[in-house]
Amino acid sequence: MSLTGRYASKSPVYISRSVIVGNSVRQYATTHARPQLPSRQPVIETFSDTSKPRPYYAKHPPFRDLPKTTSGWPLLLGALVAGVSGWAVFMTFATNQEKLSSSVYRSIVRALKADLQLREVLGEAIRPQPEWWLNGDPYVSGKISQLQGNIDVSFRIRGSKGPGTVYFTSIRKEKGIPFTVLRFRVICDDGTIVNIADVAPTV
Repeated sequence: MSLTGRYASKSPVYISRSVIVGNSVRQYATTHARPQLPSRQPVIETFSDTSKPRPYYAKHPPFRDLPKTTSGWPLLLGALVAGVSGWAVFMTFATNQEKLSSSVYRSIVRALKADLQLREVLGEAIRPQPEWWLNGDPYVSGKISQLQGNIDVSFRIRGSKGPGTVYFTSIRKEKGIPFTVLRFRVICDDGTIVNIADVAPTV
């Protein structure tokens, strides 16, 4: 049974439903919201012609510049230069330590300290001049090759009166014979040359 009268003008619609339970009949009222009409009609847009498709690359042009990639050659070149430099420094230090520990170098230093003429020019406490880049060790230039019979070295020395440079050259013509000293002199920084050939070291 539907409700009439003053309830019919309301927005909700009341509907009566009957349910049979046993011998009795029960009625229930349910509500359903009435759909509301739109306040205004939708605007219908019309076109006079077919639509034209938009270009695919309207926002992203196909001819834009590609991103520049960084080259790895500078880093590789820097690493190569650092590696070669480190290897050269290590080889210089290793070969210099080998020369300092040789018997030839120690004999040359003993002969320099015992030379009286050199003491008059350079003074007392004649010693090899240390180098800061070798952690205080002197630098010996040249080569010491006793097996090949060729010794040619030079290094800096210093005394109480001034410094100088030692030059020592010795060769062996044949295997089994003693070395022959060709040059053993000290050139001081003031230009004085002191020959120490009379006190040649044993090699």
